Amino acid sequence: MLKIYNTDLETNKIEEIKEFKKGSWISLVNPSEIEIKKVCKSVNIQEDFIRDALDFEEKARIDKEEDDGTTLFVVDVPIIEKNEENEVYSTMPLGMIVVRDDFFITVSLRKNKVIEDFEKRKIKDFQTYKKSKLIFQILYLNSSYYLSYLKQINKETEIAEYILKNSMKNKELLKLLSLEKSLVYFTTSLKSNELVMEKTMRGKIIKLYEDDEEILEDAITENKQAIEMAKIYSDILNGTMDAYASIISNNLNGVMKFLTSITIVLAIPTMISSFWGMNVNLPFQNSRFGFPIMIAISVVLTLLVTWWLKRKDMLD
Repeated sequence: MLKIYNTDLETNKIEEIKEFKKGSWISLVNPSEIEIKKVCKSVNIQEDFIRDALDFEEKARIDKEEDDGTTLFVVDVPIIEKNEENEVYSTMPLGMIVVRDDFFITVSLRKNKVIEDFEKRKIKDFQTYKKSKLIFQILYLNSSYYLSYLKQINKETEIAEYILKNSMKNKELLKLLSLEKSLVYFTTSLKSNELVMEKTMRGKIIKLYEDDEEILEDAITENKQAIEMAKIYSDILNGTMDAYASIISNNLNGVMKFLTSITIVLAIPTMISSFWGMNVNLPFQNSRFGFPIMIAISVVLTLLVTWWLKRKDMLD
């Protein structure tokens, strides 16, 4: 999907346009081959700049071409994917391309909250021709979404823990495992984004203006806070998973102990009846009270064994 936005210099409003106008912002979301070639030909850049940002495994980095004055910023943005059972938090690359002093391009594999907020004009005070400021605003909003998603992860973790306290369900354990994996993705991506922002902060990649620098500083602060939150939540979740693993193992041991004790108790009357079922001379075999006596003996021995096992905490 290809969209072009431009700030009207007279009204200072963002408008969607059809032509490639200098100072505009070009938004590419899962673009087709035709759209990629069209953009590259119109703004005179290499296709690799766009294709690199469309690689799901691409890591956060900065690539600057001195020859044509094009700079590529790749950062990881948080996304929510849906599978058959629940929602999964993950990350994907977002490419931001500064084409000389002419165009600003964003490239992503799929829709994401960061770009959508800009397209829906939810972000105030941004102009398409102020490319440096636009990059920093995107970085700041991206860090804010990490914080927001981390809070959601923490809330979902608490809900899963509450359910697990009442009954051990595989679904909730798998949910915790999925959240633990999401925190690993977030932590890795946040640290990569931090390197990109700190490298940009040095001012050697793009020109920094005083107002823009404050936005970038805020973005770095938000990103650091997100890293700390992700680490704390990850440590808590790791401890929780270890605790539940111990609880499950302990419960299993308790069940096995109980079943073993029941087997011993049931073996007493079975053993006695087996003895008196033998074709040999045995006590009470000629007595008319033989059967009741054997039943009484079995009951007494069973009760004694049960009492002993109970005393040894084998039937709890």
